[in-house]
Amino acid sequence: MRHSLADNIFKTLLPIMLGTALYAFGLHYFIIPNQLMEGGVTGISILLSYAFDVPTSVSTLLFNIPLFILGWRVLGRKSMMFTIFGTLSFTFFLWLMETIIDKQYIQPFYTEHDYILASLYAGVSVGGGLGIVFRAGGTTGGSDIIARILQKKRGFSMGQVILFFDALIIGLSLLYIPLERVLYTLVTVFIGSKIIDFIQEGAYAAKAFTIITNHGEKIADTITKDMDRGVTIIPATGAYSKQAKEVLYCVVSRQEIRRVKEIVHEIDHSAFVIINDVHDVLGEGFKGNSGH
Repeated sequence: MRHSLADNIFKTLLPIMLGTALYAFGLHYFIIPNQLMEGGVTGISILLSYAFDVPTSVSTLLFNIPLFILGWRVLGRKSMMFTIFGTLSFTFFLWLMETIIDKQYIQPFYTEHDYILASLYAGVSVGGGLGIVFRAGGTTGGSDIIARILQKKRGFSMGQVILFFDALIIGLSLLYIPLERVLYTLVTVFIGSKIIDFIQEGAYAAKAFTIITNHGEKIADTITKDMDRGVTIIPATGAYSKQAKEVLYCVVSRQEIRRVKEIVHEIDHSAFVIINDVHDVLGEGFKGNSGH
């Protein structure tokens, strides 16, 4: 039991802390000093920092508290635990970076001319941080919580919801920061998304799992109940063993890859698992379906 707990901390909580630390570093070292932007709740916090000098750590936490409560009620405790941990860790490292910079222990990267360099490094650090968090099975809250709720209740794609909120917040930033900085922000967002995909071991928004197992119904039931994802069970026969088996097929978002692997491993160590990139997904839980 102790060994299992230590493994869980090492494989999940520590990577989430590392990822949120890198994310907070990218925001305070590259983005904020050069008046660039971010999307979602973090983008709102940055705008408040620019306009009213409100610390990003304070506004990020305050915005996420009501989302925690809503997510806890709609998504459940188990689904929200890593999200809450990730958000609190992110808030802590935002505060830590603010303190370090205020005390002048480090000087943020500021440029008056070469914003493309700041944009590229911001994208690498922010994307790298988020990629590590997603790979560990966590999130940093904000629009991720809203996206998961709308996915569960209305069938919207998480990617589409997050993209909408990012575009909305970055568009609103035009009221305060110059168009030139917004265009550089788009470079940051693009680089960041590519880094996230790279760390997540896939260049697409979704992955298809083909699972050959002797415990098909149990695995399918667990995926359906824990993740609210549909699973297709296909009867099959092993060509060599001549034994009856079951083939499971399901499609999940990139944030859910780790959880599917865990479920399969916990139930059937000998299962044969194939993971494929999915170029386009139509149906409930993904684009092209409103949930009706």
